[in-house]
Amino acid sequence: MKLNNLLKNTDYKIIQGSADVEISDIVYDSRKIVPGSMFVCLKGYNSDGHSYASQAVEKDASAILVCDDIEINDNKITVIKVKDTRESLAYISAEFFNNPAKELTTIAITGTKGKTTTVAMIKTILECAGIKSGTIGTLGIIIGDKTIPTNNTTPESYEIQKAMRRMADEGCKAMIIEASSIGLKWHRVDAIDFDYGVFTNFSHDHIGGAEHKDMDEYLECKAMLFKKCKLGLINRDDEKWQDILKGATCDYKTYGFSKEADYIASNDSLLSTPGFLGARFELSGAREMQVDVAIPGHFSVYNALSAISVCAEMGISNENILEGLKKVAVKGRVEIVPVPGNYTLLIDYAHNALSMENVLTTLRQYNPHRLITMFGAGGNRPKVRRYEMGETSGRLSDLSVITEDNSRFEDVMDIIEDIKVGIAKTDGKYVVVPNRKDAIKYCIENAEDGDIIVLAGKGHEDYQEIKGVKYHMDERELIAESLEELGLK
Repeated sequence: MKLNNLLKNTDYKIIQGSADVEISDIVYDSRKIVPGSMFVCLKGYNSDGHSYASQAVEKDASAILVCDDIEINDNKITVIKVKDTRESLAYISAEFFNNPAKELTTIAITGTKGKTTTVAMIKTILECAGIKSGTIGTLGIIIGDKTIPTNNTTPESYEIQKAMRRMADEGCKAMIIEASSIGLKWHRVDAIDFDYGVFTNFSHDHIGGAEHKDMDEYLECKAMLFKKCKLGLINRDDEKWQDILKGATCDYKTYGFSKEADYIASNDSLLSTPGFLGARFELSGAREMQVDVAIPGHFSVYNALSAISVCAEMGISNENILEGLKKVAVKGRVEIVPVPGNYTLLIDYAHNALSMENVLTTLRQYNPHRLITMFGAGGNRPKVRRYEMGETSGRLSDLSVITEDNSRFEDVMDIIEDIKVGIAKTDGKYVVVPNRKDAIKYCIENAEDGDIIVLAGKGHEDYQEIKGVKYHMDERELIAESLEELGLK
């Protein structure tokens, strides 16, 4: 594609060369520069792409996009200057992939918590309604049964546009994305006029370092979504719900327990049977029905409300909404794995004390016969995390099964000894089973009726990192192997 066509929605200045050159691809990683490509100089946390501009010359790129002045000792390459290369990358990428967002219903979710679960709920509901959908977020780029790993919750704009083009080409009619505050701040979702934007909630997170300087900036970045969408769906119960709409250019509707909301929840309760943990509530307002959600905890009601509000505004039927919420599962997030027996086994990504506290407190609300937590801790990380995880599990679990996690370059037994320091501060019972598969097998073999067993720490990860090498390890496969070895399949 011609460079001048890629730049048609961008304010730019030609420093040297001509915009009438052919561009074979757009790259922002200097290691991926190929002849004919355009190298975009991005400023990151730890590096500045302008430092690598000379490599674009050496590797015969056709053009370089900059926002700072640079010296180029070759007048054959085109140099284009813009105000912000991150912002321009979004618009250039959209043109390069022929504006795929125009072929999809686009939905973005922002908020401190609940983004991943809400994305999964919306996708499941839409697919129950026969609308093939792709997602982008913490779990990667998911199109059909294919998952493409990503480095960030909200990838760079080029990756988003490329994913949407693939979604459209593979028959998707909708795209749902987690729009993180950093993703919004760094223009990763620019050039998309979202059909729907969702605000889940706001709390302290991502402050300091290279992220946000303070809570005000954090909120301002989340609020950017509502200048990029046509309709906002807002959690009216969150104390920042009006602040998130300051400067908004979209129409909006609200959800929550507030009687002033458009989508109102009431009479929420917890549901529990062996192999099923969820929540139930009554919905009134714009839609009326009794809703069962197949994800544990009172907080899942809010995630369900956000998903319902989007899907209802899209015209999805109550029947499809109810079906989707009854069958939804989020990989690695209180993910229930079917097993024979009258107990519940689930996988969760909780890998620090706070996330462990949240999931175990939620599961305690279901009054299990015993709450059993299997977990380890990552190597080459602060020891205090291990102490805190041990103390949290010891306080909230009836039994802790201590095992390995990503030990990295540390000895597993040294990590386990640190975890035991934390457990020793409580009256919690524990056993040590260093090998993770053996630990899973131990949990299954010793399960009693009414138990809830949570395998914590790995979640959606499918590897075990030991001494710099990532070995394949999927807990779902380990569960299946353990059941077969125990003659329980």
